[in-house]
Amino acid sequence: MANLGKRVDIDNLLSLGDDLLGVLKNKKDVDGPMQSLEGAKLLHFSCSSDSNNTGKWIEDCQNKIQACEEKLDRSKDETSYDSELDHLQHELDKKLQEEHMLQQELRAVRDELIHLEHQRVSIEDRRVMIKKTEKDLIRARNFLSMCASVTNIIPDFEDRTRISGVVIDRNKKKVEKFEFERTESPLNVCNKLWKMD
Repeated sequence: MANLGKRVDIDNLLSLGDDLLGVLKNKKDVDGPMQSLEGAKLLHFSCSSDSNNTGKWIEDCQNKIQACEEKLDRSKDETSYDSELDHLQHELDKKLQEEHMLQQELRAVRDELIHLEHQRVSIEDRRVMIKKTEKDLIRARNFLSMCASVTNIIPDFEDRTRISGVVIDRNKKKVEKFEFERTESPLNVCNKLWKMD
């Protein structure tokens, strides 16, 4: 049986070989594949030309894309420069505002120092006046004490319209008030008399 299977295959093979020879002998059948081959060559040439054109177009597109990317990068750089410039301008404005506020504070402190200096001068003037007043009071006390010890009289200096005061008697421990009306001074009386002549 195995031999029979091989035989059938050889018969088929021979039959196919005969068919192939018949096809090859037929000139019409050769022209068809030749035309197909020529068509394939034309198609290959056309595809190759289209492929070259497409490659050039793709290369142009890639160049344009690269140029656009470069422009975009430059634009980003310019935008970042603008952004950085805006940030620096903002910082400068902020520093200027802080400096202006510091100047105002310095003016306020200077004005306060001037005010305090005026107060210090005023206090010094008052201190000098107080010392002078104290000296005057000490002199007045000494003067009154001298008047009281020498003349036993203490004059009243508060009422300038009259001549008044107090007479002190230390032995009797007694105080008497006195009061005189103010008259013209002897010098004025003499002047008037001389002018009348």
